[in-house]
Amino acid sequence: MPPLKSLAILILTFLFIIDFGKAATCSDCFIQSQAAYYPNSDEKGTETGRCGYGTFGATINDGDVSAVSDLYRDGVGCGSCYQVRCTNSKYCSDKGVDVVITDHGSGHNTDFIMSKRAFGRMAQTTDAMASLLALGVVNIEYRRVSCNYPSKNITLKIDENSDYPHYLGFVIWYQQGKNDITAVQLCETKNFACKLVDRSYGAVWTTNSPPTGALSLRMLFSNDNGDETWIVPVNSIPENWKAGDIYDLGVQVSV
Repeated sequence: MPPLKSLAILILTFLFIIDFGKAATCSDCFIQSQAAYYPNSDEKGTETGRCGYGTFGATINDGDVSAVSDLYRDGVGCGSCYQVRCTNSKYCSDKGVDVVITDHGSGHNTDFIMSKRAFGRMAQTTDAMASLLALGVVNIEYRRVSCNYPSKNITLKIDENSDYPHYLGFVIWYQQGKNDITAVQLCETKNFACKLVDRSYGAVWTTNSPPTGALSLRMLFSNDNGDETWIVPVNSIPENWKAGDIYDLGVQVSV
């Protein structure tokens, strides 16, 4: 084989390997799947999702929410955001809809079971929305996107089953950015002694021996590349916290 032809083949092979590597690791690429919607829900989400959000899970993101199957990841996926768009050009818009994960659910070859509102918002028009809803299950493509709540800080709600000072459970609302919360510490603000708390399920974190006094939170945000960042909110949890209380942690996260 002539040297120039061999060189050309080597260059093309090298470029193919580079392009294939980029495709294999592309975090912004769309993934093909299917989606359905809650058949017995109202327009928005449900109040009993396995992320532990309660009534908040029906209204976050204006009710554009979804249950997922594999993307639930034993609760780590709770609070993450995805752009989902159906692929039928007759009915579907190019933008689709951004949903927040609030529940675990699965169907036949279906990654997303969306609220009726979110499912319909993938359509181009009101008439197309009716056609999508009539189909029930549609082909989609999706990718993870950053969660943005411009007017909201990350917020903590004390679980109703908490029993001061013996047991503390809480759920984290308005998770922001594109990374996962993979660990949480509670720290005594007086001496900054910290302890890891357990993920009970979904976005609910618990400890049977909470630290005393006013408490601060530390959250570990992690991405698919293994990069990790500890975020320390500005505001503290008061010493006399009570079940059902809601605390604005005074921080927004862009990671």
